[in-house]
Amino acid sequence: MLFKRGISRAENKTWQAWGLGLGLAAYTLPGWGHSFGTLYTLPVPFWLYAWGCSAALLLSFFLVAYFARQPSPAPPPPTLIPSEQDKNHFVLPGSVIFILRVLSVGALLLCVASGLWGTSNAYLNFNMTFFWIIFVLGFTYFSALVGDVYPLLNPWQTLVGGLARCLRIDFSGRVSWPQRLAYWPALLLYIGFIWLELFGETGPRGLAYCLIGYGLLNVIAAWLFGREAWFKRGEFFGVLFFLVSKMAPITICSGEARLPRGAVLFRRPFSGLQGGNAASMSELLFVLFLLSSTAFDGLHQTNIWASVYWQDFAGIYRDWRGQNIVQAYPVLKTMHGVFESGVLFLSPLFYLAVFYFFLAIVRRLTKFRVPLQTLALQFTYSLLPIALVYHITHYYTLIGSQGVMVVRLVSDPFGRAWNLFNTAHWRPSSVAPNMDWVWHTQVGLILFGHVLSVYLAHQEAQSVFPLRRQATLSQLPMLVLMILFTCFGLWILAQPVTATRL
Repeated sequence: MLFKRGISRAENKTWQAWGLGLGLAAYTLPGWGHSFGTLYTLPVPFWLYAWGCSAALLLSFFLVAYFARQPSPAPPPPTLIPSEQDKNHFVLPGSVIFILRVLSVGALLLCVASGLWGTSNAYLNFNMTFFWIIFVLGFTYFSALVGDVYPLLNPWQTLVGGLARCLRIDFSGRVSWPQRLAYWPALLLYIGFIWLELFGETGPRGLAYCLIGYGLLNVIAAWLFGREAWFKRGEFFGVLFFLVSKMAPITICSGEARLPRGAVLFRRPFSGLQGGNAASMSELLFVLFLLSSTAFDGLHQTNIWASVYWQDFAGIYRDWRGQNIVQAYPVLKTMHGVFESGVLFLSPLFYLAVFYFFLAIVRRLTKFRVPLQTLALQFTYSLLPIALVYHITHYYTLIGSQGVMVVRLVSDPFGRAWNLFNTAHWRPSSVAPNMDWVWHTQVGLILFGHVLSVYLAHQEAQSVFPLRRQATLSQLPMLVLMILFTCFGLWILAQPVTATRL
């Protein structure tokens, strides 16, 4: 069509090249999110890492299979709470819990206030760094180390409790939490949150409005379903931190068991992932979305992702409409947002399909007649170490580069040249990490997470399958799945990015 209108092939290619460049440049407008990344060339070829990690995973499987043959006593269920006479715990003083709650509510209110009345510069406003880096990232990793402390500090739950005491509002609930609802509200909120992080382009003021809206949602939902049910199943930060805390060597009692609220119990690292299974499909999809959203975030910034859309898909559209890329760009730009959002929303279903495929092979090899969903729920928690290490490798450099800046931002939270704590002019000696060290750390973390998942899956298989031979056979497809996850994660890290995002 273009040639019939008098445009030569050479001119058409020139327009396409310029249009592609303009499209990518316009797409990379600054968004207020999370990433502070730079283009990086791998220190060694990707295939070398892939082969090395695959070989290490294969070796780990044989080691696990060997040790699994040795008789060992079954560990006690990780949810078993010891009696009050057990000496392996201590209780956090009520005054400490009260101070921590006050600080958490104060930090939330400061984030809102600084967003509404502070500078619009995301780097100079307290709320962007504190919320996205310190809270969302830092508290996730903190929960993986010290356990589920979030129910004691949840600022929204504290505010709801304050409303109940001061205004005599009844938060016992008007509607019982339906069993079929499970974790679906938390999953939908989590998907919406990640979309906002990646594509919302929220500045300090927009983030403040989001925090106010989320606070109102929590109050209304707690009034409707009851405070305990909502903050346990519906508030997605609570669900996220609870799942991640299963890997911690510490568990903290939030008041449901015989031990007092704030009792700190010690356990073997990662033992919280053993002896239990996901309660519903929504919980499985929540874990898979933690994995798939991180992979998507890394993939959608790469050159190969841009070329798939702006060259392949856009070329099909241009040929169909008979337009050059400049004419088609407005429509392509809109379709690009829909395309990326759709892939993000559907990403956990893709991982679910892959997971089900390998579990179907497991069932066929072992001849163990059980529904695929039952097997999937049984092995859900073995995926959590993979999800966590992917999350860490993708985001942890932000804590060292931008997160440390909270030390000076706390002295000038509104960006008005204050110096409340004499730290406003503090600068770290270096916030740029050594990229060779970063990449090798990423590889090591991904390998560690997958080896650990292989071990946990093997331990779970011993409790699921009645015969030891079935348990061993079941782990052959799972090993292949872990190797694929490892290579895919490394491949994403190896791709050059098209732009950086904040």
